[in-house]
Amino acid sequence: MKLCWSPSRWSTFCGKFRDVTPNIKTTERSWSVDATENPLNSPRSNRRKGRELALQALYQIEMTGDSSASAVDMFVQHFEGNAKAKEFARRLVSGTISQRAEIDRLIDQATVNWKMERLSKVDSLILRIATYELVFCADIPTAVSLDEAVEIAKRFGSDESASFINGVLDHVARSSCAKSQ
Repeated sequence: MKLCWSPSRWSTFCGKFRDVTPNIKTTERSWSVDATENPLNSPRSNRRKGRELALQALYQIEMTGDSSASAVDMFVQHFEGNAKAKEFARRLVSGTISQRAEIDRLIDQATVNWKMERLSKVDSLILRIATYELVFCADIPTAVSLDEAVEIAKRFGSDESASFINGVLDHVARSSCAKSQ
């Protein structure tokens, strides 16, 4: 039996690798990457990290019942993330807590035959954060709020979470209360 692994088949087999041949210029450049070029310092990754921190902080609040600012600050201080990500997380947590009644009302309207109590904690918290962004954060585009919520649901939720959250948030975004695009 003869196996044939040509470079073209290898790159097809390992689709995540674009170029399997070493490139000396790329290797040399990777040692001297400027901090401003680092994709981990981008505003997008700061916000993603902030959303993830907010989700975790709100989960802690759900479990402990302590929603004080000091409890949130202590939680955020003990997790990785730069200052911008942590500040964004604090903004999302405080906003989600302060607008919880309105947020839950909008989610209840968007979910047919589902009550908030029936949703998993993670799914309901992702919905609350994203609904807060959709309705109360005019500086965040609607599409970004939807996409980020779906991606976080894929990471932290169940297999069905992403599609469920996408459907509910689409309804919330189309409602009259959501910000205009």
